[in-house]
Amino acid sequence: MDERSPLRHLDAFAAIVGRENVLTDPEKLRDYGHDEFSLRDIARDPEVVLKPSSAAEVAAVLKLANGLHLPIVPRGGATGLCGGVVPSPGSVVLSVERMNRVLEIDPVNMMSVVEAGVTLRQFEDAVEEAGFYFPPHPGEESAMMGGMIATNAGGSRAVKYGVLRNYVRGLEVVTGTGEILNLGGKLIKSSTGYNLLHLMIGSEGTLGIVTRAVIQFLTKPALTRSLVIPFVGVDAAIETVPRLLRRVVPVALEFIPLDVLRITAEHLHKSWPCGQGDTHLFVILDASSEEEMDRLSESVAEEAVGSGALDVFIADTARKQEDVLAVRSKIYEAIKAETIEILDISVPRSEIAGHVKFVRDLGERNGIWLPTFGHAGDGNVHTHVMRVRREAGRSVPLSEAEWRDKFERVREEIIADGVARGGVISGEHGIGLVKKRHFAATVPPAQLELMRAIKRAFDPNGILNPGKIFDG
Repeated sequence: MDERSPLRHLDAFAAIVGRENVLTDPEKLRDYGHDEFSLRDIARDPEVVLKPSSAAEVAAVLKLANGLHLPIVPRGGATGLCGGVVPSPGSVVLSVERMNRVLEIDPVNMMSVVEAGVTLRQFEDAVEEAGFYFPPHPGEESAMMGGMIATNAGGSRAVKYGVLRNYVRGLEVVTGTGEILNLGGKLIKSSTGYNLLHLMIGSEGTLGIVTRAVIQFLTKPALTRSLVIPFVGVDAAIETVPRLLRRVVPVALEFIPLDVLRITAEHLHKSWPCGQGDTHLFVILDASSEEEMDRLSESVAEEAVGSGALDVFIADTARKQEDVLAVRSKIYEAIKAETIEILDISVPRSEIAGHVKFVRDLGERNGIWLPTFGHAGDGNVHTHVMRVRREAGRSVPLSEAEWRDKFERVREEIIADGVARGGVISGEHGIGLVKKRHFAATVPPAQLELMRAIKRAFDPNGILNPGKIFDG
């Protein structure tokens, strides 16, 4: 057995987390070798999985691993899309699944204290039961808070309410040397030294392992309403966005091709309320009264129709809202089987239409379907690179040789176009394993070296999630 194999240290791990929380069975390990990225080419089974129950146990594991130079890969719900929790060679996966308690709901400070393994669904339920509201909703409700913090998860509501970074007020984090840091707290403001709290958010487990978090929540809005606005052409839809934003601040403002909406509605055995045009804006509003909601809805409708919208459908009943929200939230599920990768490029809002047109033309030139939609309100554009082409309104499968030949080429061109428009390669999914080559090619060398220096300060032996974001 290799001297550096984690299998040589099972007794030491068991002394920390308990024998029953050390997994070595190959069948069980397979579940910990991947995330939701579709290509299993990158999957790798770990040699050992540990399931600690406290920050003290995490710290003890990291002190041991640091001394042995054993790589540790932290893992939450594994709902990511870029290989961020794929084990590196000879690594130990440290799963926070047992650290799953909502420790406090504090209505006075409007903050909660949660462990890293609490799921989004579990957290939302606890907050709603107390009569409050947590706006960020990245989509997958089995995602765990530690992983969401590690990737600075976003979602469609970011245009009004921001991303997870805007709600994380405190963190308990364990560094690569096993030190427990307590950063921030139940505070709204702090100008006290370097902001290590925000440095941790979005660091993808490469600087420390989140074990506990203080998360802010808000007062629940009295009313919400969804509007569907059809346009002919993505240009007309996107050009309407800045005009709408000058009049209202919606909870969500998205653009979605009609063909994708129809496929999703059929998948769910539901109907989409409007069949006009080819690109729809999907708007969610919230308000404190019926009068305010009607005023906001009228402003949106007036601006949209004046900008060329074919109609404005208002989901003004609970049933209608449930139907349109269900279709919007299940798009990925509906086309997942044919998806190779979901890109999440973020560009200035003014560049969305040009980028989408570039992607559409690229797909036509290469004979591959590249459905593109996303958050028009914040510039985060999602292109699905597919294993099919579209022909007469239906999907025609490509052979593996065909899509593999096209995949890397179209991905490179989409990324290059997004960056050339002043964008970045990830707005919410993170870099992980899948995007690190593109990240290194699009970030100035001096900036990359600063990141490496920060990594060395928190993790001098490089044991935390090695090979993610960048090498070295």
